[in-house]
Amino acid sequence: MVLIPHMRAFTDYLLTLFEEKRKNPKDDLVSALVQAEEAGDKLSEDELLGMVFLLLVAGHETTVNLIGNGVLALLQHPDQLQNLKEDLSLIKPAVEELLRYDGPVETSTERFAREDVAIGGTVVPRGEMVLVVLAAANRDPERLVDPDALDITRADNRHLALDKGIHHCLGAPLARMEGQIAISTLLQRMPNLQLKGTPESLSWRPGLVLRGLRGLPVVF
Repeated sequence: MVLIPHMRAFTDYLLTLFEEKRKNPKDDLVSALVQAEEAGDKLSEDELLGMVFLLLVAGHETTVNLIGNGVLALLQHPDQLQNLKEDLSLIKPAVEELLRYDGPVETSTERFAREDVAIGGTVVPRGEMVLVVLAAANRDPERLVDPDALDITRADNRHLALDKGIHHCLGAPLARMEGQIAISTLLQRMPNLQLKGTPESLSWRPGLVLRGLRGLPVVF
């Protein structure tokens, strides 16, 4: 797989960074993780790697895609964009709708059936792996009125973009806040923001889990 060399190179970079932060700690998150201690125990190399990977993927990549996908959706729906620019108090329901409409995560992490279970007429055998397609659930016509429409004033917007139950995203409040601040600030500073080129010319990153653009060219 083409990703393996890149992952190895990034791992080597992080291991070197950890060593540097041990010798010369500064006021940053990695230094804090390296120095974290409880009852004499510190994070191992594997634990440090796991934590930094988690922060980058779950704490950064998803929010970046929320903002990118959300801005694109607004640019493709001028009426909704105009409504938001005229009334920025709509930013909270707008972000919820953007999460539902084209969220940053397409599928859940793996689930395994603890027992035989029937879903929609199909039996999932005990032990089988299941991937929940969150993007499809967020367009379920049995739960939503006109699910393919973008409506930033949508009421009862119980989407699954941040999962649910024991799997609910721990960073959900922060992700929402970042999306609200970034998008509202962008529209205030660049009120004439427009997409450069056509939606068909945009390139999306491949993958089953995350959904995000390689880039979002705009003019303002």
